[in-house]
Amino acid sequence: MSAIAQVFVVVAGVFHVAVFAMESVLFRRPSTYRQFLVKETEVDAVRPWAFNQGFYNLFLAIGALGGLIWGGDKGHAIALFACACMAGAGVVLAVSDRRMLRAAATQALPPIAAIVLAAAL
Repeated sequence: MSAIAQVFVVVAGVFHVAVFAMESVLFRRPSTYRQFLVKETEVDAVRPWAFNQGFYNLFLAIGALGGLIWGGDKGHAIALFACACMAGAGVVLAVSDRRMLRAAATQALPPIAAIVLAAAL
């Protein structure tokens, strides 16, 4: 895998670690839950889902970053599979709620770039 593709894998992985922190650790902060379009009256109901979703994001980040650390064809395949899952989740987010289009693009574009660059270079 090219160095530039690896950079985009790292960007995607670090982004998903940050989202894990927001969803699973910092979710009760108004500045955090508002970013997910959650109202104050909904926080207690949404919190368990957000906590779980945060761990999904963490596991995807571990797949991407861990695959790079592992290296070789197998490690890179794991990293790119994690990126494909990240990209797919970003597409689902964009389709499911147009208000989240910016967040979906932020989530999906780095892993898409990693996949395309890994295939092209």
